[in-house]
Amino acid sequence: MKKLTVIILPEILGVCRLESGVPFPDWLHESSNFFALIGTVDETSIVCREDLIPAGCPFEKEFRALKVKGPLGFSLTGVLASLLTPLAEAGISVFTLSTYETDYILVKQEHLEKAIRALRSIANII
Repeated sequence: MKKLTVIILPEILGVCRLESGVPFPDWLHESSNFFALIGTVDETSIVCREDLIPAGCPFEKEFRALKVKGPLGFSLTGVLASLLTPLAEAGISVFTLSTYETDYILVKQEHLEKAIRALRSIANII
């Protein structure tokens, strides 16, 4: 596999939990650069700009997103594993998301520099 390019997105993100089956929240429309809405029978999780999450909603804050430059073909294997292994070895917890064209790895802001150091030998960091 050729060396991947990883782009650090500027937004400070949060991950919040809502009850299962809630309608698409109006406040999420303000988050045009990056958001994810994931619904299951058990819960609805939202990743968005931290400042948009309403008070009273359980959430984790201060995430930064590392975007794998795509598009990545569906036949590619090991992309996330190649990035997650050095992060795990460095003791960095992650939250991952995938889209049709690429993968995102969220790390806490406090671990961003450590994550960059862990990935530098296997990825071009922008």
